[in-house]
Amino acid sequence: MAPDAPAPVLAAGCVLWRHRAAGPSDRATLEVCLVHRPKYDDWSHPKGKLKRGEDALAGALREVKEETGCDCAPGIELPTAHYLVDGHPKEVRYWAAEARGGEFAANSEVDRLAWLTPDAARARLTQERDREVLDALLADLP
Repeated sequence: MAPDAPAPVLAAGCVLWRHRAAGPSDRATLEVCLVHRPKYDDWSHPKGKLKRGEDALAGALREVKEETGCDCAPGIELPTAHYLVDGHPKEVRYWAAEARGGEFAANSEVDRLAWLTPDAARARLTQERDREVLDALLADLP
């Protein structure tokens, strides 16, 4: 980063996944959680800005809980997304995270949640950068 370049906005999130209750735990039963944000009218992975001094993984888990109601077990760190928002740099660190229960409640930030197969999630995601993070998760799962 150049000395006069603005510091990036720091954010974190998770690619939240689970196996469907019915059937054996294999790739065919894998589901990925996406959230719909009415402010942007987009579908993405749960994520959000870090609080001042907040650890990135702690922030990612907090955002998952706030946006989805899910408790989760974090796994490997996935690729970090770098992009511009209104001309300002943003950096979002992601982790794979297995859902471990909880209940969704719509709010002003997230009005809908969907558990989708990887192919359906890939098609619904609004941003290409979110597809890249999904692909990284799929490459890591057995």
